[in-house]
Amino acid sequence: MTGSSQRQPGGTGGGGFCTTLWSVVLSARDRKDGEGTAALEHLCQTYWPAIYGFLRRDGHSPADAEDLTQGFLASLLARSSLDAVAPERGRFRSFLLASLRHYVADQRDRAHAVKRGGGRAPIPLDAESAESHYARQVATGETPETIFERQWADTLFQRAQEKLRSECEAAGKLRLYEDLGPQRASDRLLSDAEVGARHGLSENAIRIASYRLRQRYQELVRAEISQTVSSAAELEEEIRHLIGVFGKG
Repeated sequence: MTGSSQRQPGGTGGGGFCTTLWSVVLSARDRKDGEGTAALEHLCQTYWPAIYGFLRRDGHSPADAEDLTQGFLASLLARSSLDAVAPERGRFRSFLLASLRHYVADQRDRAHAVKRGGGRAPIPLDAESAESHYARQVATGETPETIFERQWADTLFQRAQEKLRSECEAAGKLRLYEDLGPQRASDRLLSDAEVGARHGLSENAIRIASYRLRQRYQELVRAEISQTVSSAAELEEEIRHLIGVFGKG
């Protein structure tokens, strides 16, 4: 691991704020743009578990929540243009939640709703996994909005962890990741000296490796979050917000 030597698309390295997936969606709002639609689909593919969690906490059964999730995504992706997307909608998380509330209210107003999504599943859902995760996340008294945000944050941090793990595996340092990675931050049982003995490294080398893993993880988290905002200022606000949300879980 080399810390800051690698930069991900959508990151905020020295050249300023780069084009991100949400920026692409926003730039395509006034025209039919396949690139914008593809960017929106990628974002939906990533963050649909937050939609499912919201719907479950809103009182829907697992089957209905899955159906509504597919229906909502189909309605979002089937639009011939992105007219509903506007800069004032802010970050993608806020846009998606507002759109979801509107969709659910609209569906409740329909006594005989048409089969959602026209029989087509726009995004492959692992509903069993989503339900299992929802059961672990939910707590008495929490609102659907709280569940939505916590699932959103959890998805984001999990994606960053998975990318860090893949990088370490490619570098032949998977075992070091398993001992020092962010997934072990709260339950690490071995001291630096003990981890060093396991890997044939000095205690100081383990401290450096641990620091570099944390640094790279933070870069990957920033890169993930940057894909859902459209400016550097929004990025910093979103980082603070989601870290706070994740810390309450």
